[in-house]
Amino acid sequence: MLEEMKAMVKEKDMCVLATVSGGMPHCSLMTYVCDDECREIYMVTQKDSQKYRNLLENQSVSLLIDSREDHTGSSRRNAKAMTVSGTFKTIENESDKEKAGNRLLETHPHLEVFFDDPDTEVFCVSISSFLLLDGLKDAYFEKVQDD
Repeated sequence: MLEEMKAMVKEKDMCVLATVSGGMPHCSLMTYVCDDECREIYMVTQKDSQKYRNLLENQSVSLLIDSREDHTGSSRRNAKAMTVSGTFKTIENESDKEKAGNRLLETHPHLEVFFDDPDTEVFCVSISSFLLLDGLKDAYFEKVQDD
């Protein structure tokens, strides 16, 4: 099941990022890419955004990746929704940050406007677990790594 979960992360390229600050949740629709092993997910944001301030305060994050756009009408019951739990990490090494940024731009060329701004930050979510809801009743949990 773990490989199916990783395949879903690699197949999709948008998620909802959930962060928390002061006990208040905040959700953001985000584009992303993952590394080859599907242990890290890379995203980009403005340093002055609410989500980034939340990430700096509380590194625990949750992502929702789903297949709802693949299912309409009566096939909606076959949609999959996966919660990815993880930890926010800054990318300190400039070479690694550039590689992640280039990977983001290859998949999401519309993000170029972000990369022209010096207040843009490429960041990482280190994946700790997956929880996949496959259809209406079947749920599967896989731990990937310790936080």
